[in-house]
Amino acid sequence: MIRAMVQRVREVMIFLFLALISKASGGGGGGGKAPNIWRREIVPPAQHQAAENAAYCLSWRLGVEANNVRAWRTVPVKCLRYVETYMIGGQYERDVGLILDQITSYANEIVVSDDGLDGWIFDVDDTCISNVFYYRGKRYGCDPYDPSGFKAWAMIGGCPAVPGRDEETLGQPTIDNLHNQGFQDYERLIMRTAAYKGQSAVTYKSEIREQLMRQGYRIWGNVGDQWSDLQGECLGNRTFKLPNPMYFVP
Repeated sequence: MIRAMVQRVREVMIFLFLALISKASGGGGGGGKAPNIWRREIVPPAQHQAAENAAYCLSWRLGVEANNVRAWRTVPVKCLRYVETYMIGGQYERDVGLILDQITSYANEIVVSDDGLDGWIFDVDDTCISNVFYYRGKRYGCDPYDPSGFKAWAMIGGCPAVPGRDEETLGQPTIDNLHNQGFQDYERLIMRTAAYKGQSAVTYKSEIREQLMRQGYRIWGNVGDQWSDLQGECLGNRTFKLPNPMYFVP
């Protein structure tokens, strides 16, 4: 008698348990296959951390490009792989390509005069030619900038760009690098001389642009990868910012 009662209780509990599962999973007469409510996605801690880092680094790069993150000196170490993938994985080229389409569309609408004074200003470093090969050895900006090491690398003559370059020591390598990359029909290459040593990039470039405008040039466009290229005075009719998450020039 007692054994039969225990068996009956077990049957009722099993039935109740199955009924609860059927209700929770939407089963029962619908004809559809009920989901397995016991299957749970388990994300490994390392994979979860990688996803968190990628999300942070995406926001960090957006802040840099929008000039909301300022005065930084190195890329956050946890963003090393993110910046590397961005720079050499294809997204950087796609972003630059979109901006070039905008530049081309705008430039095609300009009606130039016959006096030869319609001008367009291009920054050199990471605008006309790239520093990515140097920064690859500096963990894509995670290591601090090394001025002497950079200059030694630049003097070899095979570098595509040199930020903060000066005319006295790097004039010819710069010209050679530009020519090797196909930049041969430009009007003028302006480089920092000793007279401008110690000035910020914004102050120096503003003064150079003002000189050009006093000479009668009409600056239709201005392209650079740093906000310091596109701030200050005499900016021109329209500016275009190229992406660069590897270093910051004040």
